[in-house]
Parts: sequence; structure tokens; C-alpha cells
Amino acid sequence: MSATQGAAFRAAVTATGFVLDVPVIGPAEAAERAIASWQDGAELRQLPDGRWLFVLAAPVETRADRAPGLPVVRTDRGAQAAVGADTRTAAAGQLAVATGGVTVVHRIAELPELDPAGWLDLSGITLHRPRPAGATEHEAEPVVEALPQRPEPDLRAAAGIAARSERARRLTEDAPAGPRRRATPFAGRFRPASAPGPWALAAAALVVLLLLLLLAAQGGLHGGALLLPLAAGLLVLLRKRAGGAGPGPDGADGGAGAGTATPAAEHGPSRGRARRPLFDALLARLAMRTAGPLIQGRHARYLRELTRAFEQRRWEDALRDAIRLTGDRSAGQKPWLSLGLPRRYEGALTPTPRTGGSGAASPLSGRTVHEHLTALYQRAAEDLERAGRIDEAAFVLADLRDAPAEAVALLVRHRRTAQAAELAEGRDLGADLVVRLWWQAGERERAVRTAYRRAAFAPAVERLAADDPASARELRVAWAAHCRESGDRLGAAEVLWADESLRPSAVGDLRDAVALGGPTRSRALPYLLALGAGESTRALALAVLEGDGHPATTGRSALAAALAELPAADPAQDRELATAAARAVVRDGGFGGALGDRDAGARHQRLLKRADPLVAADLARPSRAAPAVHLHAYTAADRSGTLPVLDAALLGSGAVLVACGQAGVRLLTADGRTKARWDVPADQLVLADHGGVAMLVAGYGRVREVSRLDLATRSVRRWTTLRSRQIVPSFDGRHLITADDDGITVLDTLAPRPTVVWRELGGGERLVGRLARTPAGCTGVVVSPLPDGTQAVELWRWDLPGWELRSRLRPDAFSPGRSAALAAGSLLVADPQPADGSPDRTVLHWTTEGPLARPGARPGIEGVAPHGPVADGDHWTLAVPGPDGSGVLHHTGAGAGSAPTATVFFPQADTLAPGLRRHADAVTHWHRSGRVLATTPDGATLLANMRVTAG
Repeated sequence: MSATQGAAFRAAVTATGFVLDVPVIGPAEAAERAIASWQDGAELRQLPDGRWLFVLAAPVETRADRAPGLPVVRTDRGAQAAVGADTRTAAAGQLAVATGGVTVVHRIAELPELDPAGWLDLSGITLHRPRPAGATEHEAEPVVEALPQRPEPDLRAAAGIAARSERARRLTEDAPAGPRRRATPFAGRFRPASAPGPWALAAAALVVLLLLLLLAAQGGLHGGALLLPLAAGLLVLLRKRAGGAGPGPDGADGGAGAGTATPAAEHGPSRGRARRPLFDALLARLAMRTAGPLIQGRHARYLRELTRAFEQRRWEDALRDAIRLTGDRSAGQKPWLSLGLPRRYEGALTPTPRTGGSGAASPLSGRTVHEHLTALYQRAAEDLERAGRIDEAAFVLADLRDAPAEAVALLVRHRRTAQAAELAEGRDLGADLVVRLWWQAGERERAVRTAYRRAAFAPAVERLAADDPASARELRVAWAAHCRESGDRLGAAEVLWADESLRPSAVGDLRDAVALGGPTRSRALPYLLALGAGESTRALALAVLEGDGHPATTGRSALAAALAELPAADPAQDRELATAAARAVVRDGGFGGALGDRDAGARHQRLLKRADPLVAADLARPSRAAPAVHLHAYTAADRSGTLPVLDAALLGSGAVLVACGQAGVRLLTADGRTKARWDVPADQLVLADHGGVAMLVAGYGRVREVSRLDLATRSVRRWTTLRSRQIVPSFDGRHLITADDDGITVLDTLAPRPTVVWRELGGGERLVGRLARTPAGCTGVVVSPLPDGTQAVELWRWDLPGWELRSRLRPDAFSPGRSAALAAGSLLVADPQPADGSPDRTVLHWTTEGPLARPGARPGIEGVAPHGPVADGDHWTLAVPGPDGSGVLHHTGAGAGSAPTATVFFPQADTLAPGLRRHADAVTHWHRSGRVLATTPDGATLLANMRVTAG
């Protein structure tokens, strides 16, 4: 470098821009320098060698050696030249810059422009939408319907088969349709068609009796004997029409099943099947004494003609005239007789997705006829497949032989994967089979949606891995993405960990899980250590193992249990961590009660084998302390906070998330200090089961503003505005459960607009009170209309995530406003019984599916509860006035039939409805006066006790 050039780099210049050497300083440093010197109207362009040209809107005076980059100056000819370049080579609109000792000229307008807006991270900024001043009503956004639809493959149209013959129709037109065994979860609720009532039956019986008396009076004994069995047959038909529902879609009865049971369902062993009069079979046999030869001839003629059509391979006539075969009856269904032929299938000759009924049993059709038709249909399916008539072969197997699994296998053999998937889903075959077929058919989104709804991700991946490992890996990645989108970072990492080739891609999810703290952090740390994480991860794990606090809420027990199963990659680190974990297990008396005795002992031995031998030899065996059986009593802060508390929850990290209404949402430490705050109005928190996401709900009458808070990144984004009567306070991270006058609605919170993915109730059924939910199930009180105009009050329990209806109970006692449902399927009713003297008492009434632990005992609480109980999951609380009348006392218990296990006293507080939250191995109590108290689920340990203040 010459003396003149060196002086130029030390001189003060009037710079019109700078050249940033990105390959040397890196894009992050270059971006930081550009933003620090940014002007309104500035430009940023990229040079071919990777450097950036930063063009200023107005020139600035700067020293070349202190500039953010190589200064660019304007030449006499109107060009731009970087310091050190030959200024004579560039014209107006060009840039001269030295590269490797040679001056290179670029046309500035042709250089690609960079957008610095992409560098800005707006995740920590809350978006506020300006609203007009004054009282304006919030408007709910329209809801998108995306309910799963039942697939309807039409192989009859594909095969070109015409409608059935007129003769065959006349032969079977008087036959009843068989009952459906199970209703589909996709179908709506079918109501019984109008049928002859008891008065119609009585009138028919009276007419028959008058005819018999008339014939007897005129001496027509022979005619009376003939009329008697015919009249009996008439009564059978009338009673059958009165006792069953009319045909539903596809010619089969609409039945009640999971999620579609009729309101008239009763308790006891007869629930779920239709009752038939005990003497129906006797009446049918009496009619057969006279009409038997006629009916026998019809059956024999039908079977001969059907067999001949199949043997002669007249497939068009044979398939149109064939009847369905039924499988074995359920254990609780009694056989019954029919005077007519079984009703023949009338729909399309395709393997119909819905589980249809077959013909009813005939007095002359026994096992021999059934076996004959089974063999006949099996041979026909084989012949049709050899002839390449796959549609008809699948129809014979699925509908005539009632073997949908064989029809699916047939379609798969002939590479009709989409049709096989439709049939498998419609016939409720194995969920893993359905997911695998949809995935192989290219319907990836439908496969993921089905796998979630039927909890079939793991078996579907395992089943697919046997046939197509590459597709199984893709499905596993989609499974992890589903968990990640729902906010379950640890779940996504655990899914990826099962495939060794995917483990490096789980690092980002594991680090996000560590940021959540608590047990989630503890379960994520061993995975990072197994991947060879550095010193900071080891130090964090040791701090958790050697720290104080409750072993469950701090995550110490979870970390020790995980380290026993997953060693660290570094042997030295593994020995140090195993030693600390073994010590923690002895100090805590085990793994926190989360493991069985045998599993806990085996894990402890694995830790000792990897720990320091000298330390392991000196450690005693862990001994678990006997649980306390006395009632635990706690007292909240003695004075109110400065902010109202409308909802609160202790998170797995040990922090407390509090909704303060229009004052926003705050994340507090266990002693009440503010860790983070969001200026988003909220009076309800809807927490994800995995603890990574919370929905913030602000109510404005029946309209609710909903935002989504990511607790790992602490970012908030507005989601939508809903019109809803209640929102269940927990969800799986994606699907939000709401309830309104129209029933229960499940919404997809990851969709840009509120999208309905499931509905329950309807047809006059309505929800009373609040739903109770856990990850495994949901329970609520439902009022259903009965045919006689009255209403039935029942306790409904569903299994999640598929919403299968598992039980319907008539509660022993029910009082709106004084009852609370528990998610396990029980109902608690608080009955105040004030006494003339002292003390007053509130008796607890329980309705459960099984017997109570103490059937004769009826637990009660001293004092009169002004409000009914409040439940969250399977925990409940009931508030009564304090002993001195100056505060409120919360009695808390868990499970059906239980007495309170803990009490929380709020001094100087009114008796408003209590606040309760069960989340992350903790039970949180709050009062609107600004006080929060949290304990372990058994009430034995205090975890947090604070006042919520504005400071």
C-alpha cells in the first residue's frame, strides 16, 4: 500500500455509503452495523463477491478507520467509489471497488437489493389492534366447518352394475333390515322413525280377538284355527315395527353408539340393545305350524336360484340378488325369529364404508345355510379377482361376506390404496392400518389427522416401518411436527429420538423444552447430554440434582429417573451425574412416587453401577416416608394484592402465570416477583397439557378475544374472536373445547380462522354446568328430551381425543349451580344443611360409575357453602365462610367419594366462587382479591404463597 493510499484510510471523508465485508465479519455483525447507521431512505445491496453495499440517504462525515465499513465517496463524475479504488474507471450510477488489488466496476441499479426488515425479531412485541373510542361491541369471526366426513366409495358405478330385478324385489320386499351393531362416530344422530304405539298394538289385538269370537260363534272352528297363527304373525310384525327404529341411511337401522346414544338409554345390562317381547318367538313358531311349508318353499327357491346364478357366473344377477351375511351375535343379544326373508342389500354394489346390518334371522336359516352362503361368496370373490373384476370382488368380501379386512387386503394387493383406506376407515378397522393406508395413498394431512384423533401415531409408524422404512421415517417427522406445532417441544424430541438418524434434528426442540423449566427441563436434559452437550448443560443438570425444593416440582426426581435410562455421551460427565442422581434419590426417598417399587429399585441400581464406586458403596437404600393422613391446612397472605386475580396456575418451571383482567397477564416467581408481563387483557387461562402454550381469553359478554402465548419464547399473537358460553380451561395444545347452546364444539387453534373439527350433542341435547377435562377424558351433565316430552338428566363421559362416549349415568342427585362434574365420570353435589343450633353443615353427594370406597359414608364439611363446588380435572374445591366470619375457607379434595385433603384460608376475603387449577403436578388456589396459593396435588407441600401487586 502506498503512502497516499494509507493516508486515505486514516483521513476524515464525506461518505455516501459503506462496503461491508460480510465474508470476514459475518452476516450478524454486518447487519448490526447497518442497523446502527441506518437512515430513512437508505438502501442495502449485495455485491457478487458476498460483500454488501450500504448506500446512505444523506452523506455523513466520518473517519475512514472508524467507519462501520469501507467508506464510499462521490467522485467528480457523479460515480460512487470505495476508498482505495481507482475513481477514474466509474461513471454516474456505477460503483468502483477494489478487489484483490484490481478495481472492479458495478452498476448499482443491477445489484440485488436486501431487505433488513427480515432481521427484526417481533416475537416479543404484542400486537394491538386500534379500536374506536367508546363502548363498541366485539364481533365474533365466522367459524369454518371442517368436520371429518365418512368416505363413500362407489364401486357399483365403477363396475357398471344395474339395479336389482323386479322379481327379486318382490321376493324380499317384506323382510326387515337387521340391526346395526355400532354407530359411526362420523354420522349424525338418527332419531327413531314414527312407529305404531301401544294403542295401535292394542287395537290390532282387539280386531283379531273379535274375528276369532265371531268365527267361534258361527261354528267356523276350522277357519279360527287357520286365523290364529296368521293373527299371531300379524302381532309379531306389529310389535317388531313398534319396538325398533325405522331404517336409517343405506337401508340399515340408525343406532346409538359412541357419541350417538339416544337419550332414552337406561342403566343396567340391557343398555345398548333393543328389548324384544319374550313371547315373540313363541308367536312366530305358532304361525309356522300353518304357514311353514309356504315360507320354507320361498326360502328354498330363493337359495336354489341364488346358488345357480353364482355357479353359472351370472355375476350381474347373482350380486344384485345376494343378501348379506351377519357375524356372530354379541353376547348380550338374544336370538329372535322373523317370518320373512332377510332383506337383501339395496344400495350400490361397493364395499360400503358404514357398518351395515344384514338380514334378520329366519326360522329356517340355520348354520347350514350360513355356511353354504359363506363358501359360495368366498368362491365368487376368488373367481372375480382372477377375472380382474376387483370392484365386485371387494363388494362380495366387504358387504356380502362381512369381511371388510379381507376386502382391504384385496384392494391393497391391486394397488388401490385410496379405496382401501376409505373402506378401512369407514368400517372402523385398526387405526394403525387406516393411518398407514392414507399415508401410502398420499393423503398425508388426513393420515396425521386420523392418527391424532384415534391416538394411533406410534402403532402406525411401527406398522409402516415393516413395509416401507422411508415412509415410516416421514410419518415420524410429521408426528414430531404435529407435536411441535401444538407447543409440545419435549414430545416432538421424544418422537424423533426413537429414530437414531433423526436425533440431531431434535436439538432445537430440546433446547426449547429446557427453557420451560421444571420437570419438562429435567426430562430434556439427559437427551442433550446423550448428544454430547457441553459444560453449561452438565452444570445445569448438577444444579437441579443438588438443589433444594420439592423433588417433583423442581424436576429433581424426573431428572434422576431419566438419567438412569439415558447415560451421557461423555463417560466422565456420566459418572459425575449418576453419582449426584443416586445421592438425590436417597435424599428424596425415591423417585417422587412416580414409579413403582420394582421399577424404582431397578433404576436406582443402574445409577449405582455408573456412579463413583466409593460413593455408591456408602449410600444407603432409599426409604420412602409414609404419606400423612391428616388434613393439611394453609393460610394465604393476610392482605389483598393490588391487582385482581381472575385466573392463575403454577407452571412446571415453578413460576405462576396470572390473568389480571384488563391489567394483562404476568409471570411471577414463587415469592411474587415479576419475571415477564404481557399487556394483553385476559380473565381466563387455557393451559396446554404439556405446559408449553397458554391461550389468553378476555370475555366481553358472550364474545371472547383469544390470543396464544408461547411460554418457551414468551411471544404472544392474537388468534381470533369467538362467541361462546364457556371455554374448557385446558387443551392439548391445538384443539380447544368450547360449549354453547348448540352443544360442544372443538376448534383447531392452529388454523388462521376458527375451524370446527368436531361437534357433540345436538337434537335437543344441551349441556348443563361446566365440562371437566383431563388429557384422557371429558365429562359433563347433559339434559336430553325423551319421547314422552319429559327430559332426562345424565352424566356423560367421553374418552379423548376420539370423543368416544363411554358412559351415561342418571345422577342420584342433581342441582344446577350446586353441582360439579369430575373428568373421571363422577358428579359432586353440595347440599347445605343449616341447623337450628350449631354447627351448620354441607353434605357432599356423589354419583359414580363404580361403588364408592366407603359406600356407607357421606362426607360433609362444617359450614354452609354459599356457592356450589368448582372442579378442574378430578380435583374439586368448596368454599365456606371462615371460622370467625371474616374470611373464606376452601376445602379441596381429589377423586370421587373423597373427603377434603387440604384447606386454604383467605383472611379478610369475601365468599366469591373459589378459584382452582390442577396443572403440572400442582393445585393452585386463587382469590379475586389478588392472592394465590399452590400446593402439591395431595396437599402435603406448600409450593407458592403470594400477593399479586403492580410493582
